[in-house]
Amino acid sequence: MSFGQSTVLGYPRIGANRELKKAVEAYWSGTVDAAALEATAAGLRAEVWQTLRDARLDAIPSNTFSYYDHVLDTAVAVGAIPERFERLGLSKLDTYFAMARGVDAEPALELTKWFDTNYHYLVPEIDDETIFAADPAKPLREYAEARDLGITTRPVLVGPATFLLLAKGSAPFERFGELTDTYAEILGRLADAGVPWVQLDEPAYVADRTPAEIDALRAVYHRLGGLENRPKIFVATYFGELGDALPALLDTPIEALGLDLVAGPGNLARLSAAGPLGGKTIVAGLVDGHNIWRTDLGAAVATGAVVAGLADHVAVSTSCSLLHVPVDLSAEKHLDPDLHARLAFARQKVDEVVLLGRALRDGTADLPSPPPAPPASWRNAGVRDRLAALTPADRQRGPYAERAAAQQARLGLPDLPTTTIGSFPQTPSLRAARASLRAGRLSADSYADQMRAEIEHVIRLQEALGLDVLVHGEPERNDMVQYFGDQLDGFATTESGWVQSYGSRCVRPPIIFGDVARRGAMTVEWSAFAQSLTPKPVKGMLTGPVTILAWSFVRNDQPRAETADQVALALRDETADLEAAGVKVIQVDEPALRETLPLRKADQKAYLDWAIGAFRLATSGVAADTQVHTHLCYSEFGEVITAIDALDADVTSIEASRSKMEVLADLAAIGYSRGVGPGVWDIHSPRVPTHDEVVGALRRAVAAVPAQRLWVNPDCGLKTRGYAEVEASLRHLVAAAAEVRGS
Repeated sequence: MSFGQSTVLGYPRIGANRELKKAVEAYWSGTVDAAALEATAAGLRAEVWQTLRDARLDAIPSNTFSYYDHVLDTAVAVGAIPERFERLGLSKLDTYFAMARGVDAEPALELTKWFDTNYHYLVPEIDDETIFAADPAKPLREYAEARDLGITTRPVLVGPATFLLLAKGSAPFERFGELTDTYAEILGRLADAGVPWVQLDEPAYVADRTPAEIDALRAVYHRLGGLENRPKIFVATYFGELGDALPALLDTPIEALGLDLVAGPGNLARLSAAGPLGGKTIVAGLVDGHNIWRTDLGAAVATGAVVAGLADHVAVSTSCSLLHVPVDLSAEKHLDPDLHARLAFARQKVDEVVLLGRALRDGTADLPSPPPAPPASWRNAGVRDRLAALTPADRQRGPYAERAAAQQARLGLPDLPTTTIGSFPQTPSLRAARASLRAGRLSADSYADQMRAEIEHVIRLQEALGLDVLVHGEPERNDMVQYFGDQLDGFATTESGWVQSYGSRCVRPPIIFGDVARRGAMTVEWSAFAQSLTPKPVKGMLTGPVTILAWSFVRNDQPRAETADQVALALRDETADLEAAGVKVIQVDEPALRETLPLRKADQKAYLDWAIGAFRLATSGVAADTQVHTHLCYSEFGEVITAIDALDADVTSIEASRSKMEVLADLAAIGYSRGVGPGVWDIHSPRVPTHDEVVGALRRAVAAVPAQRLWVNPDCGLKTRGYAEVEASLRHLVAAAAEVRGS
């Protein structure tokens, strides 16, 4: 069976109306059983396959569905289930969810970002006790389901090299041979079931890799490609340029190689220099799977024609899985027509792929005209004039020692001050109030009254628990980025543009289409009200410019650095208004700082220069005695540790519980000398940490950071948790801080 002319590397799995999220959360709450959950899942899978078939896509993937995470699915398929979960004696499904979310007896697997996206994957644990064992039940079942619908699919798994390079444990890299044998068994069983093609994803090789790691990749695919009983192998790469890994893969017996020609345009020159391709199919990623702008199909056809001149067979694909974009633009009924005409969500990108495939096959196609240039109304001369007038002094604060003394004199905080990251539980009543306001069933005054009542509840709860620096709980915010997008010029928000972030967590990224400007104060009313309720300091809460860009779909007609500075100016104005309203502590969150770091080291300095500059532009307009916090979570922080220092925040709170405080060694290594709050409670798990667990985490932290600079906080905001677990966990946190403070 030939590969075909058009394909995608994956498709959204949550459903157009987040049906998967609702079914999974219902299962977790006990309101539906496993059979009902699987019925919903089977319906979603069938809908995707039929959608792709009806769009006339030639090659359709399967096993891209997941209850939680595709990396976790691959761990199950190769038997990499840590013994600590096996011994719980749970069902297979509940063991899977225990690995993802944790249970009272065991914390979950570590959670971190999937390359340079806002998707989070679960980090496999591989140690000396791990015994790999092939378990291809899921890809086989899904292949059979699609076949019963008359659709032949291509099962997808994370490739063995990427799987091990993403894993943690005792020397997982040394397990290549064993894991490759396990994949060989999986491929054999897929072949026995009649599977014609399999897709193995190897995105880890678009980052810098050592010669030994590239040799391991070559060895893996020589071994798998040399199997007598196997499907044809399509190795998919995405998010950048393959570099030396490209000729290494071409040197193996695989039948097809996928190249991202959007994020990795240099792949084309490398392919051209590679020489004869040995009859391999090149799957050209010509349609951007990571952003929502329409493809210039004429330019894409020209690129595809160059690839066709190098390879015996070319197929057109998305640059990466469509997991990272919303499902269907046709659901958006209220976007500005000028903007709507420039967009393509997953369903529309499939159509683009099909059109490009036909154009390359037939030599002619009735391609739409290129997207028009942005209209002049999307530009803001005042914002551009402010940017042009900036000087280096606008990105500088005074010496930290002077700031720290002024802040302590103003705030009077104890050693090991306790706080939270920002949000408190988003209860059903809060979500219902926002929905009623949007629908016109609730007046603005009544809505404001409900928000004030919730803020007072959160303040009184924190006072009762004994926290030192409080938050207002953010009841008015639907999302930490969308909330600001709704109040800034140059942004648009969707009605149904949901994208999976992790597990059942979905977000609606706003769209940055024009110059960014603040229309007025965005947070001051709520923060000032909260501060009026208590003598304790209440943090003003903002989302930083880098994270606003990372968690939005960003305009592609100007450098991101320029857009980041536009957002930073809006935030700078907001910090000034918060300070004027009496707010003494302002937190500007940048959890996406590491997420958007380019995967190749050669490209990282330029990114970090503008990312750090944008943060400092946003935060350098306040007085020395106003304390600036930032927050980072769920990334490999060691790779950007000097950048974290360069942000020059007075206090940095940072995810640390799942990674066992490993970030503290990185901070110590660079001589980090400002305040730091390593998270002592993993809020992405429903389990309540015990008092002794929090004490133990704090003692490890105090051994690395002086108590005078150490803060005590959870890993992240609390919006996804319930009040019962929040209250219990915060009691343990406050009590643990008191115990360690007094020892």
